[in-house]
Amino acid sequence: MKTSKVDVAIIGAGTAGMVAYAQVRKHTDRIALIEGGPFGTTCARVGCMPSKLLIAPAEARHRLQLLPEFGISTDAGKVDGAAVMRRVREERDRFVSFAVDAVASFDQAHVVRAYARFEDAHRLHLDPPDPDQAGAPAVDCIEAARIVIATGSRPSIPEVFKSAGDRLISSDDVFYWQDLPQSVAVFGAGAIGVELGQALHRLGVRVRLFGQDGAIAGVTDPEIRAYAARTLAAEMPVSLNADKVRVSRDADVVVVDFIDDEGVSRSERFDWLLAATGRTSNVDRLGLENASVERNQRGVPLFDPMTMQTSQKHIFIAGDSAADRPILHEAADEGHLAGRNAGRYPEVLGEPRRTPLGIVFCDPQVAFVGERHARLIEDGIDFATGQVSFEEQGRSRVMAVNQGLLRVYAEKGSGLLLGAEMFGPSAEHLAHLLAWVVQLRKTVGEVLELPFYHPVIEEGLRTALRMLNKELGMAPKPLPSCMECGPGA
Repeated sequence: MKTSKVDVAIIGAGTAGMVAYAQVRKHTDRIALIEGGPFGTTCARVGCMPSKLLIAPAEARHRLQLLPEFGISTDAGKVDGAAVMRRVREERDRFVSFAVDAVASFDQAHVVRAYARFEDAHRLHLDPPDPDQAGAPAVDCIEAARIVIATGSRPSIPEVFKSAGDRLISSDDVFYWQDLPQSVAVFGAGAIGVELGQALHRLGVRVRLFGQDGAIAGVTDPEIRAYAARTLAAEMPVSLNADKVRVSRDADVVVVDFIDDEGVSRSERFDWLLAATGRTSNVDRLGLENASVERNQRGVPLFDPMTMQTSQKHIFIAGDSAADRPILHEAADEGHLAGRNAGRYPEVLGEPRRTPLGIVFCDPQVAFVGERHARLIEDGIDFATGQVSFEEQGRSRVMAVNQGLLRVYAEKGSGLLLGAEMFGPSAEHLAHLLAWVVQLRKTVGEVLELPFYHPVIEEGLRTALRMLNKELGMAPKPLPSCMECGPGA
């Protein structure tokens, strides 16, 4: 058996793996970056970017429906599904090429085209890569002093859907379509399902979005969850409490029998069943039992989020494989931490994590900042809430995007801003502003000292903060406002 010895082996060349590699190189040149599949990150190939490429034309077409409100008539809006998907694929491939080029810029002596699995805590057995990738690796085994696990994730497909046969697709598969279908049953009302379901609906595809237990887009605040569910259900068929779901095939058609949210038995037929039911960490393919790494009930290694160090102190984990914060900027941060510490080991440095920030690109958008409502309740935090509805907010009404609700949370006593959940216009921008001030540990009063222009959607945030300050019992400083513009101005 041919064995290669290195200081650090990195398993996976996605976002976390590439960032880890850049950090490790600062400390050693004895590196193995192991990847058996195609290069190109989850974000670029099947995640963030292609989904936004599908959402963009959907939102553009939807905006056309609002033109009569502004006194403008139009006959535009006919969808060329093949053209839509061609642009999605072409632009997706462009984004993927950046990641491929990044790996090509690495020292190719460090790149190992293979799949790895643990033989023990330091030895990795190498299996051949995918058939359409490079040939077999030059060695059979890599012995590493330190190891970074950055193997990413894959779509999770529940067994109940597999009766759909070749009409079952995952969220990864959508972005390889040559044309838009006529109809799709979308199962999973999390971020991926809501984004893709609404986008397909707005592009003229007949869609029904299925969920469980009333959950929608990861929202934990019950008032915002109810508002978001009502709003999305008013636009397209939604069943967030579907019961007794049964999937079958009738020739090339997927048949879904279920009891809807009103208790009515229904049977609907679709071209495709799209499983958007979450993702599974690829660590289950690594033979972690051979490395004696402590794992949770899902089989994912337990780790210190400040260092990304597992129970085997020389083994680190980062990115989607950690199944903790499956978002690109978090994967990059984790790759940085894991790579830096693997390179410096045994000297390991902890680093505080950034304020949690999540965005769902439905319309209106969903966003979360800092501490979530459910976590505050679970932890028994004594907190106050302020909110604003965007229905009467001045700038939102001007642009005819006046739907949504934002709720902000602060610690009673100190007035420290803790977090927020929202469903509304420009949530991606409001969430960034809030994430910055939460990370800076600002009080509600201190945030209200900051400038707010008029007329902008951000004034709605100021309205919520003013209400929150009042709930905290803080004396508000008089601020100018445009009373004729209505609530939230």
